[in-house]
Amino acid sequence: MKQLLDFIPLIIFFVLYKMQDIYVATGALIIATAVQVILTYLLYRKVEKMQLITFVMVALFGGMTIIFHDDNFIKWKVTIVYVVFALGLAISHAIGKSAIKGMLGKEISLPDPVWAKVTWAWVVFFSFCAGLNIYIAYKLPLDVWVNFKVFGLLAATFGFTVITGVYIYKHLPKQKSESNPGD
Repeated sequence: MKQLLDFIPLIIFFVLYKMQDIYVATGALIIATAVQVILTYLLYRKVEKMQLITFVMVALFGGMTIIFHDDNFIKWKVTIVYVVFALGLAISHAIGKSAIKGMLGKEISLPDPVWAKVTWAWVVFFSFCAGLNIYIAYKLPLDVWVNFKVFGLLAATFGFTVITGVYIYKHLPKQKSESNPGD
């Protein structure tokens, strides 16, 4: 349910962009993201920091897009969110409080060097996506950027999550089989 809730604002943005324009879609994105945060809190009594950061950035840059009637602000939002995530992960790791280990470490036990590699891989991934977003936003038509934002980044994030999961799985401690008392 929570995963579906995370995609609803993006779907609304895409549909309204195709039916109307970037400004109507951006306004709807702001409203849908606010509703998403409220629903997440009501359903789970908790809102993740990442979700709050995303909402603040959507409201700020989306608001500027609408007020100044300039789609550059909403294009930059994507890059800034990815840079904030990359910096947050890098800084949290540098000060010895890995954010990824903090999120997953309660359920998964891994050696610190594995957590470090996972963290730095995500820092690189977010940094790459931030740069790629700027390139696509300013070198290609708006339609291409919207498709990239909605489908390209979503697919890339999903794919990278799967790759991360496979890497983590390979480094999970092996369960010792229980001895049979009759042996």
